[in-house]
Amino acid sequence: MREGKIIGMGGCSLYARRMTTLVNLDNYLKQGEPEQRELGLIWHTAIGLQKADGLTTSEYLIETANKNINGDITLEEARKLIDYYYIAKPLPTDDKTRTDEADKVASRVSQMLAEQTFSFSPAEYITIHRRLFEGIYSFAGKIRDYNISKKEWVLNGETVFYASAQSIQDTLDYDFAQERSFSYKGLTTLQTAEHIAKFTSGLWQIHAFGEGNTRTTAVFIIKYLRTLGFDVTNDIFAENAWYFRNALVRANYNNLKRGIHATQEYLDRFYANLLLGETNELRNRDLLVAGTANVPETDPINVPIKTSANGQKVIMLLKDNPRVTTQHMAEQLGVSDKTVKRALSELKDAGLVERIGSNKTGHWVVKS
Repeated sequence: MREGKIIGMGGCSLYARRMTTLVNLDNYLKQGEPEQRELGLIWHTAIGLQKADGLTTSEYLIETANKNINGDITLEEARKLIDYYYIAKPLPTDDKTRTDEADKVASRVSQMLAEQTFSFSPAEYITIHRRLFEGIYSFAGKIRDYNISKKEWVLNGETVFYASAQSIQDTLDYDFAQERSFSYKGLTTLQTAEHIAKFTSGLWQIHAFGEGNTRTTAVFIIKYLRTLGFDVTNDIFAENAWYFRNALVRANYNNLKRGIHATQEYLDRFYANLLLGETNELRNRDLLVAGTANVPETDPINVPIKTSANGQKVIMLLKDNPRVTTQHMAEQLGVSDKTVKRALSELKDAGLVERIGSNKTGHWVVKS
Protein backbone atom coordinates (compact mmCIF):
# COMPACT_ATOMS: atom_id res chain seq x y z
CA MET A 1 0.00 0.00 0.00
CA ARG A 2 1.12 3.60 -0.50
CA GLU A 3 0.38 6.96 1.02
CA GLY A 4 -2.44 8.92 -0.57
CA LYS A 5 -4.97 11.60 0.01
CA ILE A 6 -8.27 11.12 1.80
CA ILE A 7 -11.17 10.57 -0.56
CA GLY A 8 -14.48 12.02 0.57
CA MET A 9 -17.83 12.85 -0.95
CA GLY A 10 -16.81 16.28 -2.21
CA GLY A 11 -17.60 16.45 -5.93
CA CYS A 12 -18.38 12.72 -5.93
CA SER A 13 -15.75 12.25 -8.68
CA LEU A 14 -14.74 8.79 -7.49
CA TYR A 15 -18.39 7.89 -7.10
CA ALA A 16 -19.35 9.10 -10.59
CA ARG A 17 -16.39 7.33 -12.12
CA ARG A 18 -16.64 3.90 -10.52
CA MET A 19 -20.07 3.22 -9.10
CA THR A 20 -22.36 0.67 -10.71
CA THR A 21 -25.13 0.98 -8.17
CA LEU A 22 -28.01 -1.13 -7.06
CA VAL A 23 -30.03 2.06 -6.88
CA ASN A 24 -30.44 3.76 -10.25
CA LEU A 25 -28.74 7.08 -9.53
CA ASP A 26 -27.65 8.13 -13.03
CA ASN A 27 -30.40 10.71 -13.37
CA TYR A 28 -29.66 12.23 -9.98
CA LEU A 29 -25.96 12.52 -10.76
CA LYS A 30 -26.70 14.27 -14.05
CA GLN A 31 -29.05 16.70 -12.32
CA GLY A 32 -26.19 17.65 -10.04
CA GLU A 33 -28.27 18.13 -6.89
CA PRO A 34 -25.88 17.66 -3.91
CA GLU A 35 -28.62 16.43 -1.56
CA GLN A 36 -29.70 13.78 -4.05
CA ARG A 37 -26.11 12.61 -4.54
CA GLU A 38 -25.62 12.32 -0.78
CA LEU A 39 -28.84 10.35 -0.34
CA GLY A 40 -27.88 8.14 -3.26
CA LEU A 41 -24.53 7.37 -1.67
CA ILE A 42 -26.19 6.60 1.66
CA TRP A 43 -28.70 4.21 0.10
CA HIS A 44 -26.00 2.60 -2.02
CA THR A 45 -23.96 1.88 1.10
CA ALA A 46 -26.98 0.65 3.07
CA ILE A 47 -28.05 -1.74 0.32
CA GLY A 48 -24.53 -2.98 -0.33
CA LEU A 49 -23.92 -3.76 3.36
CA GLN A 50 -26.59 -6.47 3.23
CA LYS A 51 -24.17 -8.53 1.13
CA ALA A 52 -22.05 -8.96 4.26
CA ASP A 53 -24.59 -11.61 5.27
CA GLY A 54 -25.37 -12.82 1.75
CA LEU A 55 -28.69 -10.93 1.57
CA THR A 56 -30.24 -9.13 -1.39
CA THR A 57 -32.80 -6.34 -1.27
CA SER A 58 -36.02 -6.33 -3.29
CA GLU A 59 -37.17 -4.19 -6.19
CA TYR A 60 -39.67 -2.57 -3.83
CA LEU A 61 -36.81 -1.35 -1.64
CA ILE A 62 -35.07 0.09 -4.70
CA GLU A 63 -38.27 1.89 -5.73
CA THR A 64 -38.72 3.26 -2.22
CA ALA A 65 -35.10 4.44 -2.09
CA ASN A 66 -35.53 6.30 -5.37
CA LYS A 67 -38.66 8.03 -4.03
CA ASN A 68 -36.64 9.27 -1.07
CA ILE A 69 -33.72 10.38 -3.23
CA ASN A 70 -36.13 12.24 -5.51
CA GLY A 71 -37.61 14.08 -2.51
CA ASP A 72 -41.04 12.47 -2.68
CA ILE A 73 -40.76 10.94 0.81
CA THR A 74 -38.49 11.36 3.83
CA LEU A 75 -36.12 8.69 5.16
CA GLU A 76 -38.49 8.09 8.08
CA GLU A 77 -41.37 7.61 5.65
CA ALA A 78 -39.25 5.26 3.57
CA ARG A 79 -38.52 3.15 6.65
CA LYS A 80 -42.19 3.00 7.60
CA LEU A 81 -43.21 2.06 4.05
CA ILE A 82 -40.80 -0.88 4.12
CA ASP A 83 -42.03 -2.04 7.54
CA TYR A 84 -45.70 -1.75 6.51
CA TYR A 85 -45.03 -3.52 3.22
CA TYR A 86 -43.97 -6.70 5.01
CA ILE A 87 -46.80 -6.47 7.51
CA ALA A 88 -49.25 -6.45 4.60
CA LYS A 89 -47.28 -8.92 2.54
CA PRO A 90 -45.37 -11.26 4.86
CA LEU A 91 -43.02 -13.79 3.33
CA PRO A 92 -43.65 -17.53 3.87
CA THR A 93 -42.25 -18.83 7.13
CA ASP A 94 -40.00 -21.24 5.22
CA ASP A 95 -38.52 -18.48 3.03
CA LYS A 96 -34.73 -18.59 3.29
CA THR A 97 -33.86 -15.52 1.26
CA ARG A 98 -34.50 -13.12 4.17
CA THR A 99 -35.42 -10.39 1.71
CA ASP A 100 -37.63 -8.72 4.30
CA GLU A 101 -34.66 -8.51 6.68
CA ALA A 102 -32.43 -7.06 3.96
CA ASP A 103 -35.03 -4.41 3.07
CA LYS A 104 -35.80 -3.41 6.65
CA VAL A 105 -32.16 -3.23 7.71
CA ALA A 106 -31.15 -1.30 4.57
CA SER A 107 -33.81 1.34 5.25
CA ARG A 108 -32.66 1.62 8.87
CA VAL A 109 -28.99 1.86 7.91
CA SER A 110 -29.88 4.71 5.53
CA GLN A 111 -31.69 6.56 8.28
CA MET A 112 -28.80 6.18 10.72
CA LEU A 113 -26.15 7.19 8.20
CA ALA A 114 -28.11 10.36 7.45
CA GLU A 115 -28.11 11.36 11.12
CA GLN A 116 -25.39 13.69 12.36
CA THR A 117 -25.23 12.10 15.79
CA PHE A 118 -22.73 9.71 17.37
CA SER A 119 -21.28 8.73 20.72
CA PHE A 120 -18.11 6.63 20.88
CA SER A 121 -19.17 4.08 23.48
CA PRO A 122 -20.27 0.46 23.91
CA ALA A 123 -23.77 1.79 24.57
CA GLU A 124 -23.86 3.39 21.09
CA TYR A 125 -22.64 0.16 19.52
CA ILE A 126 -25.39 -1.81 21.27
CA THR A 127 -28.00 0.82 20.35
CA ILE A 128 -27.06 0.55 16.67
CA HIS A 129 -27.71 -3.20 16.80
CA ARG A 130 -31.07 -2.62 18.47
CA ARG A 131 -32.14 -0.03 15.91
CA LEU A 132 -31.05 -2.19 12.99
CA PHE A 133 -32.72 -5.41 14.08
CA GLU A 134 -35.64 -4.47 16.31
CA GLY A 135 -38.63 -6.58 15.28
CA ILE A 136 -36.34 -8.85 13.25
CA TYR A 137 -34.31 -10.57 15.97
CA SER A 138 -35.76 -11.14 19.44
CA PHE A 139 -32.32 -10.36 20.87
CA ALA A 140 -31.92 -6.98 19.10
CA GLY A 141 -29.74 -4.74 21.24
CA LYS A 142 -28.92 -7.51 23.70
CA ILE A 143 -25.45 -8.87 24.34
CA ARG A 144 -25.47 -12.62 23.80
CA ASP A 145 -25.47 -14.79 26.95
CA TYR A 146 -24.34 -17.94 25.17
CA ASN A 147 -21.21 -18.98 23.29
CA ILE A 148 -21.30 -19.28 19.51
CA SER A 149 -19.35 -20.59 16.56
CA LYS A 150 -20.00 -19.95 12.87
CA LYS A 151 -18.84 -21.93 9.89
CA GLU A 152 -17.14 -19.57 7.47
CA TRP A 153 -16.96 -20.00 3.71
CA VAL A 154 -13.56 -18.34 3.59
CA LEU A 155 -12.26 -20.90 6.13
CA ASN A 156 -13.70 -23.89 4.28
CA GLY A 157 -16.27 -24.39 7.02
CA GLU A 158 -14.12 -23.75 10.08
CA THR A 159 -14.84 -21.04 12.65
CA VAL A 160 -13.25 -18.06 14.32
CA PHE A 161 -13.05 -18.18 18.11
CA TYR A 162 -15.25 -15.39 19.47
CA ALA A 163 -15.29 -13.86 22.93
CA SER A 164 -16.96 -15.96 25.60
CA ALA A 165 -20.39 -14.77 26.70
CA GLN A 166 -19.10 -14.06 30.20
CA SER A 167 -16.38 -11.68 28.99
CA ILE A 168 -18.20 -9.68 26.29
CA GLN A 169 -19.07 -6.56 28.30
CA ASP A 170 -15.64 -6.37 29.93
CA THR A 171 -13.93 -6.86 26.57
CA LEU A 172 -16.07 -4.18 24.93
CA ASP A 173 -15.32 -1.75 27.76
CA TYR A 174 -11.57 -2.48 27.50
CA ASP A 175 -11.37 -2.10 23.71
CA PHE A 176 -13.33 1.15 23.76
CA ALA A 177 -11.19 2.55 26.59
CA GLN A 178 -8.01 1.68 24.68
CA GLU A 179 -9.26 3.33 21.50
CA ARG A 180 -10.56 6.39 23.34
CA SER A 181 -7.13 6.98 24.88
CA PHE A 182 -5.24 6.39 21.63
CA SER A 183 -3.72 9.46 19.99
CA TYR A 184 -3.70 9.78 16.21
CA LYS A 185 -1.47 12.83 16.43
CA GLY A 186 1.59 12.54 14.21
CA LEU A 187 0.36 9.45 12.36
CA THR A 188 0.37 9.31 8.59
CA THR A 189 -2.92 8.55 6.88
CA LEU A 190 -1.63 5.04 6.17
CA GLN A 191 -0.82 4.45 9.85
CA THR A 192 -4.23 5.81 10.79
CA ALA A 193 -5.93 3.40 8.38
CA GLU A 194 -3.98 0.44 9.75
CA HIS A 195 -4.85 1.35 13.34
CA ILE A 196 -8.54 1.71 12.52
CA ALA A 197 -8.40 -1.68 10.79
CA LYS A 198 -6.95 -3.18 13.97
CA PHE A 199 -9.66 -1.63 16.14
CA THR A 200 -12.38 -2.82 13.75
CA SER A 201 -10.96 -6.34 13.77
CA GLY A 202 -10.92 -6.51 17.56
CA LEU A 203 -14.43 -5.11 17.89
CA TRP A 204 -15.84 -7.59 15.36
CA GLN A 205 -14.02 -10.55 16.95
CA ILE A 206 -15.92 -9.97 20.20
CA HIS A 207 -19.10 -10.83 18.27
CA ALA A 208 -21.26 -9.27 20.94
CA PHE A 209 -24.57 -10.33 19.36
CA GLY A 210 -26.08 -13.59 18.19
CA GLU A 211 -26.47 -12.26 14.60
CA GLY A 212 -25.90 -9.02 12.73
CA ASN A 213 -22.40 -8.30 14.05
CA THR A 214 -20.81 -7.35 10.72
CA ARG A 215 -23.50 -4.89 9.69
CA THR A 216 -23.59 -3.36 13.17
CA THR A 217 -19.81 -3.00 13.18
CA ALA A 218 -19.80 -1.46 9.69
CA VAL A 219 -22.40 1.19 10.60
CA PHE A 220 -20.58 2.01 13.84
CA ILE A 221 -17.22 2.32 12.09
CA ILE A 222 -18.62 4.51 9.30
CA LYS A 223 -20.08 6.90 11.86
CA TYR A 224 -16.88 6.81 13.94
CA LEU A 225 -14.73 7.59 10.90
CA ARG A 226 -16.85 10.65 10.26
CA THR A 227 -15.89 12.01 13.69
CA LEU A 228 -12.25 11.58 12.63
CA GLY A 229 -12.80 13.67 9.51
CA PHE A 230 -13.35 10.92 6.95
CA ASP A 231 -16.41 10.77 4.73
CA VAL A 232 -16.84 7.12 3.86
CA THR A 233 -20.38 6.71 2.55
CA ASN A 234 -19.20 5.52 -0.85
CA ASP A 235 -18.85 2.53 -3.12
CA ILE A 236 -15.96 0.86 -1.24
CA PHE A 237 -18.19 -0.34 1.60
CA ALA A 238 -21.19 -0.78 -0.66
CA GLU A 239 -19.54 -2.99 -3.26
CA ASN A 240 -17.16 -4.93 -1.02
CA ALA A 241 -19.25 -5.78 2.04
CA TRP A 242 -18.66 -9.51 1.72
CA TYR A 243 -14.93 -8.95 1.27
CA PHE A 244 -15.03 -6.76 4.40
CA ARG A 245 -16.58 -9.63 6.36
CA ASN A 246 -14.15 -12.22 5.00
CA ALA A 247 -11.20 -9.92 5.74
CA LEU A 248 -12.41 -9.66 9.36
CA VAL A 249 -12.57 -13.45 9.51
CA ARG A 250 -9.00 -13.85 8.22
CA ALA A 251 -7.78 -11.21 10.67
CA ASN A 252 -9.01 -13.38 13.55
CA TYR A 253 -8.31 -16.95 12.46
CA ASN A 254 -5.32 -19.09 13.37
CA ASN A 255 -4.61 -22.72 12.61
CA LEU A 256 -0.92 -23.15 13.26
CA LYS A 257 -1.09 -26.89 12.61
CA ARG A 258 -2.04 -26.08 9.02
CA GLY A 259 0.33 -23.14 8.81
CA ILE A 260 -2.46 -20.53 8.80
CA HIS A 261 -1.89 -17.32 10.74
CA ALA A 262 -4.27 -14.47 11.49
CA THR A 263 -3.46 -11.65 9.10
CA GLN A 264 -4.67 -8.08 8.87
CA GLU A 265 -3.29 -7.58 5.35
CA TYR A 266 -6.66 -8.03 3.63
CA LEU A 267 -8.42 -5.63 5.97
CA ASP A 268 -5.59 -3.15 5.48
CA ARG A 269 -6.17 -3.29 1.71
CA PHE A 270 -9.85 -2.54 2.24
CA TYR A 271 -9.12 0.47 4.44
CA ALA A 272 -6.38 1.72 2.11
CA ASN A 273 -8.98 1.85 -0.66
CA LEU A 274 -11.56 3.40 1.65
CA LEU A 275 -9.43 6.07 3.31
CA LEU A 276 -6.46 6.62 1.01
CA GLY A 277 -8.12 6.22 -2.37
CA GLU A 278 -5.93 3.26 -3.32
CA THR A 279 -7.12 0.74 -5.88
CA ASN A 280 -6.04 -2.58 -4.36
CA GLU A 281 -7.88 -5.55 -5.86
CA LEU A 282 -10.41 -6.83 -3.32
CA ARG A 283 -11.08 -10.41 -4.41
CA ASN A 284 -12.72 -12.90 -2.08
CA ARG A 285 -10.91 -15.84 -3.66
CA ASP A 286 -7.60 -14.39 -2.39
CA LEU A 287 -8.86 -14.77 1.19
CA LEU A 288 -9.95 -18.41 0.94
CA VAL A 289 -7.63 -20.56 3.05
CA ALA A 290 -5.89 -23.44 1.32
CA GLY A 291 -6.83 -27.05 1.89
CA THR A 292 -10.06 -28.69 3.02
CA ALA A 293 -11.55 -28.10 6.42
CA ASN A 294 -11.85 -31.04 8.79
CA VAL A 295 -15.65 -31.22 8.72
CA PRO A 296 -17.56 -34.27 9.99
CA GLU A 297 -19.60 -36.22 7.44
CA THR A 298 -22.81 -35.08 9.13
CA ASP A 299 -21.95 -31.40 8.99
CA PRO A 300 -24.56 -29.44 6.98
CA ILE A 301 -21.94 -27.62 4.92
CA ASN A 302 -19.89 -30.72 4.16
CA VAL A 303 -19.62 -31.39 0.43
CA PRO A 304 -18.75 -34.82 -1.06
CA ILE A 305 -15.13 -34.94 -2.16
CA LYS A 306 -16.12 -35.84 -5.71
CA THR A 307 -17.12 -32.21 -6.31
CA SER A 308 -14.56 -29.75 -7.65
CA ALA A 309 -13.16 -26.91 -5.56
CA ASN A 310 -15.40 -24.48 -7.42
CA GLY A 311 -18.34 -26.82 -6.84
CA GLN A 312 -17.77 -26.75 -3.09
CA LYS A 313 -17.62 -22.96 -3.08
CA VAL A 314 -20.77 -22.69 -5.20
CA ILE A 315 -22.66 -24.99 -2.81
CA MET A 316 -21.70 -22.79 0.13
CA LEU A 317 -22.95 -19.72 -1.70
CA LEU A 318 -26.23 -21.47 -2.58
CA LYS A 319 -26.75 -22.45 1.05
CA ASP A 320 -26.26 -18.83 2.12
CA ASN A 321 -28.63 -17.49 -0.53
CA PRO A 322 -30.79 -19.89 -2.61
CA ARG A 323 -31.69 -17.06 -5.00
CA VAL A 324 -28.15 -15.91 -5.67
CA THR A 325 -27.47 -15.22 -9.35
CA THR A 326 -24.75 -16.75 -11.50
CA GLN A 327 -23.26 -13.30 -12.02
CA HIS A 328 -23.13 -12.61 -8.28
CA MET A 329 -21.46 -15.97 -7.59
CA ALA A 330 -18.88 -15.25 -10.27
CA GLU A 331 -18.11 -11.87 -8.69
CA GLN A 332 -17.80 -13.35 -5.20
CA LEU A 333 -15.53 -16.19 -6.34
CA GLY A 334 -13.51 -14.08 -8.76
CA VAL A 335 -14.19 -16.40 -11.69
CA SER A 336 -16.10 -16.15 -14.95
CA ASP A 337 -19.83 -16.76 -15.40
CA LYS A 338 -18.89 -19.72 -17.59
CA THR A 339 -16.94 -21.32 -14.74
CA VAL A 340 -19.89 -20.96 -12.35
CA LYS A 341 -22.31 -22.40 -14.92
CA ARG A 342 -19.98 -25.35 -15.47
CA ALA A 343 -19.81 -25.99 -11.71
CA LEU A 344 -23.61 -25.78 -11.44
CA SER A 345 -23.99 -28.25 -14.29
CA GLU A 346 -21.65 -30.71 -12.57
CA LEU A 347 -23.52 -30.33 -9.28
CA LYS A 348 -26.90 -30.89 -10.96
CA ASP A 349 -25.58 -33.98 -12.78
CA ALA A 350 -24.30 -35.33 -9.46
CA GLY A 351 -27.72 -34.75 -7.86
CA LEU A 352 -26.31 -32.32 -5.31
CA VAL A 353 -28.37 -29.28 -6.31
CA GLU A 354 -31.70 -28.69 -8.02
CA ARG A 355 -33.20 -25.63 -9.64
CA ILE A 356 -36.81 -24.95 -8.65
CA GLY A 357 -38.76 -22.60 -10.90
CA SER A 358 -37.60 -20.44 -13.78
CA ASN A 359 -34.15 -18.94 -14.25
CA LYS A 360 -35.55 -15.51 -13.45
CA THR A 361 -37.79 -16.13 -10.44
CA GLY A 362 -36.77 -19.58 -9.19
CA HIS A 363 -34.32 -20.68 -6.51
CA TRP A 364 -31.74 -23.38 -5.79
CA VAL A 365 -32.13 -26.32 -3.44
CA VAL A 366 -29.00 -27.98 -2.04
CA LYS A 367 -29.68 -31.64 -1.34
CA SER A 368 -28.29 -33.18 1.81
